[in-house]
Amino acid sequence: MQLPQARLDQVLDRFQEVEARMGAATDGQEIVRLSKEHAEIKPVADAVLALQKARQEANDLEALAADPEMAAMAADELEMLNDRLPELEREVALLLAPRDADENASAILEVRAGTGGDEAALFAGDLFRMYQRYAQGRGWRVEIDSVSEGEVGGYKEIVATITGDGVFGRLKFESGVHRVQRVPETEAGGRIHTSAATVAVLPEVEDVEIDIQDKDIRIDTYRSSGAGGQHVNKTDSAVRITHLPTGIVATSSEKSQHVNRDKAMKNLKARLYDLQRQEKDKARADARKSQVGSGDRSERIRTYNFPQGRVTDHRIGLTLHSLPQILEGDLDPVLNALIAEDQAERLASLEAEFG
Repeated sequence: MQLPQARLDQVLDRFQEVEARMGAATDGQEIVRLSKEHAEIKPVADAVLALQKARQEANDLEALAADPEMAAMAADELEMLNDRLPELEREVALLLAPRDADENASAILEVRAGTGGDEAALFAGDLFRMYQRYAQGRGWRVEIDSVSEGEVGGYKEIVATITGDGVFGRLKFESGVHRVQRVPETEAGGRIHTSAATVAVLPEVEDVEIDIQDKDIRIDTYRSSGAGGQHVNKTDSAVRITHLPTGIVATSSEKSQHVNRDKAMKNLKARLYDLQRQEKDKARADARKSQVGSGDRSERIRTYNFPQGRVTDHRIGLTLHSLPQILEGDLDPVLNALIAEDQAERLASLEAEFG
C-alpha cells in the first residue's frame, strides 16, 4: 500500500502541534488530554518518520546506482531496503487505520452462567480461571469485584477488574456466548451435555469520560452471600447501584462498604460507557463485513468440545485441537487469529479510503 505523503505529513504536523501545546498548557484537564493524545500519536509519528527515512534512503540509493563505481553496492542495499519498505508501509497503515479508542485500556471482565444449570456454573468457573491464568502470564493484575458462587462449584456470576497495558485490546474479542459440550461429572449415563456461559469485557473508563448525576442513581446496601462460614459477611456491606434512566445495575460485595461503593460506581461507569460503544457499533454495523470485535454478546462465538479436545471460534472458522492448553490460559493462538482478522479488515477500510 502506497500511503499518500499528505496523510503522513498530517500526522507529523499534528504531533508537533500537540507537543507545542503541551509545553504552553497550564490548565490541568488540558494537560491530561494533551498528554493522552501525545501518548497515542507518538508511536504513529515514530513509524511515519521511520518510513520517510527509508523512502529517502531508497531515493538516494537509486541516485547512486547511476554511478558505475557505486552501482553494485547501491543495488544490493536498494534490494534489501525495498524488501523492508512494504512492512514499514503496513506498520504505518495499521497505526493509521480506524482503531478502537480503548485499545490500551484496562478492562472489567464479567462471566455469567447461562443455560445448563450447575454445569453452566462450573463452565463459567473454567472460563474465569482461563482468563485469570492468561492475565497472570502477561503480567496483568486481576482483582475480583463481585462473585456469586454456584451450588456445586464454579460461578453463577463473577466480575473482576484486569489492570494492565492493552488488556481491553486483546480481551475485547472474548465478549459473547461461549458453549461447552462435555459429559458432566453428575451424569451417570455418560451423555454429552451442552451448556453455555456469557462473557462481557468492558473497557475501564476514566472519571472524566462518564458523568453520572446523583439524581439518576439509587444506592442500596445488603448482606452478601458466599460459600458459608467465615466467607459470609455479617454486616450489610455489599453495595448495589441502580442507574434509573437505563435500569443498569452494578454491585460489589467485598467486606468494606466504602470500597464496594467505589467498585460498584466504577463498574456502572464501565457499563454505561459500553452502552454508548454498542450504540456507535450498531450505527456502523452495516458497513462491517465481520463480527470480529463487534462485542455482540447475544452471539455464540465459541464452542469448547471436550470429547474431541477441540475449540472452535465460529466468527473466523478457526478450530484448534488444543482444548486443555487453551483452558490453562494459552489463549494467544485464538486471540492472535482474531486480531489478525480485525487488522485485515481495518487495512481494507484504509485501502478503500485511499482508493
